[in-house]
Amino acid sequence: MVADGSAARTGPLSGITVVDVSRILAGPYATLMMAELGARVIKVEAPETGDDARHYGPFVNGKSAYFQSVNRGKESIALNLKQDADRAIFEQLLESADAVVENFRPGTMEKLGYGWEDLHAKYPKLIYTSASGFGHSGPDMKRPAYDMVVQGMGGIMSVTGHPDSPPTRIGMSIGDIGSGLYAAIGLISALYDRAITGEARKVDIGMFDCQLALLENAAMRYFVTGKAPGPLGARHPIITPFEAFETQDGYIIIAAGNDSLFKKLADGVGKPEWKTDPRFLTNDLRAQHVDLLKSELEAILHTATTDYWMGVMDTAGIPAGPINDIGQAIEYPQTAARNMVVTVDDPVTGPMKVVGNPIKISGYADPTTRRPAPNLDETRDEILKSLKR
Repeated sequence: MVADGSAARTGPLSGITVVDVSRILAGPYATLMMAELGARVIKVEAPETGDDARHYGPFVNGKSAYFQSVNRGKESIALNLKQDADRAIFEQLLESADAVVENFRPGTMEKLGYGWEDLHAKYPKLIYTSASGFGHSGPDMKRPAYDMVVQGMGGIMSVTGHPDSPPTRIGMSIGDIGSGLYAAIGLISALYDRAITGEARKVDIGMFDCQLALLENAAMRYFVTGKAPGPLGARHPIITPFEAFETQDGYIIIAAGNDSLFKKLADGVGKPEWKTDPRFLTNDLRAQHVDLLKSELEAILHTATTDYWMGVMDTAGIPAGPINDIGQAIEYPQTAARNMVVTVDDPVTGPMKVVGNPIKISGYADPTTRRPAPNLDETRDEILKSLKR
């Protein structure tokens, strides 16, 4: 979208302007999703240094690919919010914006005079979205936090890995990404609410809260039993068989999630007697004999390759899949079919591949290319011109 937002609608959020003063990952991921859905996102960055993520590798021709991955399609203006002239520009941006997004520690924006109370009084239609470590209330409110801190504190690391293994971080930044997604949901909800009520709201997202929300059945099992679950490796905690099983040349995930699927599995692997085995008649019984069932199933799976068993499972209609590495997942035919790898044609790096948008909405194009992440202060002139209109 051009700087003044006059281009044709590119998504359901076309015409929405978001001022983004967040950095690194949680806030920028939220605003990335807003940009992917058509919003105009203006990054306000510190002069000279910019977003910290600009200094994280890997680098291509001196430009951070990490930064590119979560800031494509945005604009950039460098402002020192402690200087009057830059504060005046920032306030002009806020006056014409629909929302502001920040992920500073609580109190930081207030010290600058840009906390929720200050902004809501001056810009009553401006939605304020914050994604901080612990939210804007509670005893830990002002504690600093990074992704791995909340992964640990929120319980997710305690159920990740194998029994008796040391603490294991989930292999991606679920603390940041989870809170970024919840922040985007909250912001979009607030936009809808404003359209109905005319009122702007504060969206207060705590990364720690989001980790708790993502615990799903692990939290449920604690509520029911009073016992904290532990790690189970690749095994599902309540459904059997539902895990990674060893084959002749690797592993296959088999997810026989109900009695009907288990019967199909029994026939598929040549063990029809399992369908009437009193130990395996229900999911609860199978869960009670999970180790025995795994041992018997793997004895069969060891006789052929993962590809062979994938054919068997697909023919039988049993949910199953190989364990792909990142390259295999990226190169998988379904990935291309869903346009989940797109290209950013950046003048600094040249064409660069990034992961596409998983939200497909009818009536809106899902192009194979995206605008690049801006260089620091790159679109300053266009932004300032748009403010004068």
